[in-house]
Amino acid sequence: MTIEPTAELRAKRRRGRGDGSPSVSKRVVNYSQLRNPFPTMSVFSDDEIANMHQTALRILQELGVKVLLPEARKIFAKGGARVDEDSQMVYIGRDMVEAAVASAPKSINCMAGARTRDIKMELGCLSFQPGAGCPHATDLERGRRPGTGRDFRELTQITHHFDVFQMVSPLVEPQDIPTHVRHYFTTEAQLTLTDKFPFIFSRGTPQVMDSFEMLKDFRGLADADFEANPHCYTIINTNSPRTLDIPMAQGLIDFARHGQMPIVTPFTLMGAMAPITVAGAITLSHAEVLASITLNQLVRAGAPICYGTFTSNVDMKSGAPALGTPTHFQASLAAGQLARFLGLPWRSAAGSAANLNDVQAANENQLGLWGCLLAGASIIIHSAGWLEGGLSLSYEKLITDVEVLNMIAELCAGKSAQQDEIGFETAISEVDPSGHFFATTQTMERYNTEFYEPVVHDYANFGTWTERGAKDASTRATAVWKDILAADKRPDLDGARVEALRAFIEKRTAEGGAPPES
Repeated sequence: MTIEPTAELRAKRRRGRGDGSPSVSKRVVNYSQLRNPFPTMSVFSDDEIANMHQTALRILQELGVKVLLPEARKIFAKGGARVDEDSQMVYIGRDMVEAAVASAPKSINCMAGARTRDIKMELGCLSFQPGAGCPHATDLERGRRPGTGRDFRELTQITHHFDVFQMVSPLVEPQDIPTHVRHYFTTEAQLTLTDKFPFIFSRGTPQVMDSFEMLKDFRGLADADFEANPHCYTIINTNSPRTLDIPMAQGLIDFARHGQMPIVTPFTLMGAMAPITVAGAITLSHAEVLASITLNQLVRAGAPICYGTFTSNVDMKSGAPALGTPTHFQASLAAGQLARFLGLPWRSAAGSAANLNDVQAANENQLGLWGCLLAGASIIIHSAGWLEGGLSLSYEKLITDVEVLNMIAELCAGKSAQQDEIGFETAISEVDPSGHFFATTQTMERYNTEFYEPVVHDYANFGTWTERGAKDASTRATAVWKDILAADKRPDLDGARVEALRAFIEKRTAEGGAPPES
């Protein structure tokens, strides 16, 4: 028996389904405070995880970490570490590490530009960030190119548009902006184009202090209010194996002193800068995180800090990073076990090594993403848009990946099975055997709101899809991001604060800015 939907439902299906027309959905969603609904998965036994932790402590105590910043070595020495100034090696006792882990907060309140955008960082919570740190941008209309200020601003606006991104990321490197004033540009863009939790680059104390000053003044925060809770975050990448460079060590110190949140993320590729095995690579990564947490907590016990990892394998034929592999998945699971062992909120990552937004890119990103989800990550970075192992950020991939993130956010809400949902009176009893449910009371009440409304997926049949031009997902995604930029929606801003922000930038630029430290 063929069931024909009502004319009203047929019309609804035609609207907003990949043909570029706006959706008239009445659904109201809130993806701002997600909790991970999936049970965590393990790759190693509890005994093996405990042994990996003990081995990491042994690495720090017996082999040590090379710390390039003299101030950081002094802080370690004052805290009880053995320091060899000639070699710049720091040997950290397990008692120091254990004290640091004990003082690091297990739950962190992150303050955005609007209270509705605030997020909590703890085990069980879930936040997404788009791809970050790419030297190139790419889209179907303008091609692949070095990242520019225009790209940074456009991608920040796209990030702001989608509620499933709770945090802003350093999307692309705006290489047309000189390095001594680039931090003014990136901070101003985030403050004026979005009210989500912002990112600050750690490229030396002068740049960090400038950025803190801009943020405090723009938000109207006294020093004490700013330091009471984190209002921004940074990424601290150790130089694996076992090296902490000058700007990263300085970032750990500066952010601790001012109560802001660093996310410590060793970038370890198995077989290159880390052992070729999952267990070996994650143990090394764990040791580097522990060293960084120790430095941060020696500066200020109780300062907010987030455990992090980015570990995958290389392609042994070329040496290039390989992402979204089974090994990448297993590494995320292992990192999650160690983060839970410590009890700290933690960051993991998805991403793709594909060169364009194709099926390989989708497969890799989704497998990497599910590794993070089943590992219980609190923050998932590079969840959308990343190509070429981080060398480029794709506008179209950002949109097509958002589709998956939105669906995951829908799963975070769960489902109810109360009487209204079961619908005995409003659905089941209204339909005779062999009938249909298109016109039941329950369907008519809910057809505008019950199901997820896609951003770029097209559910039309082949004939309708062909009539619309047979557009693939990347082509439809181009229309989506262009519509977002054309709408140019921004948060409500205080004009006086915007003027003050720009006056500060003009003044500091005239004074010579602040070159990055290395």
